[in-house]
Amino acid sequence: MRIFIAGGRGHVGGRLAERLRRDGHEVVAGSRSNGIDVVTGEGLGAALVGVDAVVDVLNAQVMEAEASIEFFRGTTLRLLAAELTTGVRHHVLLSVVGADRATGNGYYAGKVAQEDAVRDEEVPFTVVRATQFHDFVPTIADWLTVDGVVQAPPTLLQPVDVDDVVDLLAEIATGGPLGEVVDIAGPDRFHLDDLIRSALAKEGDARTVRTVDGDALGATDAHSLVPLGAHRTGARRFPGANGVPPVRA
Repeated sequence: MRIFIAGGRGHVGGRLAERLRRDGHEVVAGSRSNGIDVVTGEGLGAALVGVDAVVDVLNAQVMEAEASIEFFRGTTLRLLAAELTTGVRHHVLLSVVGADRATGNGYYAGKVAQEDAVRDEEVPFTVVRATQFHDFVPTIADWLTVDGVVQAPPTLLQPVDVDDVVDLLAEIATGGPLGEVVDIAGPDRFHLDDLIRSALAKEGDARTVRTVDGDALGATDAHSLVPLGAHRTGARRFPGANGVPPVRA
């Protein structure tokens, strides 16, 4: 198959490109570095000629809702328009578990708008929603740090290894469109405050973690960021959770 990856040089896209090539597929890595700009549309139409499936793993750390919606919806509509003119048969989108429930997060508002755009257009699709990546947990700790203390609520988190997500994206991209959402999460569910304590201790980080009331990442309740129903489960456990008791689903 010939597969186009929007964001093909990024954190997820680079791994996915390597995996697909290893499996014998032809990969077109969409990025500005090779003259393909999904934000402006430059080079996009030519890059999609002969492509069977598009996997959109584009990312931008845009936390303000209006800007996030503009980026994610805009790039998606641009991709879909080009796919319609070139005959692409499957659009695969990487989104976030709980984006539609964590209503206080501007970034997630963009992901919801992106999902809506995919559903509203004519290209057959599959949406893959993943929980937070393992290597994103230290970033969450940094966001929640105030005066050197991590102010972490006991929000539930079920972090997943990026390679488990790549495995699923490769499977989905090389199969037929499902026309639905597939959730993936890690094998263990934790309270965020406990998980951060363990992760910081593993890295020798001396910051204190204080358990507080409130939300995290815009979560409106403790279950906002974990899958609520059937989902795929990654095989790789969080490496910094020694001694942290998992929470039963």
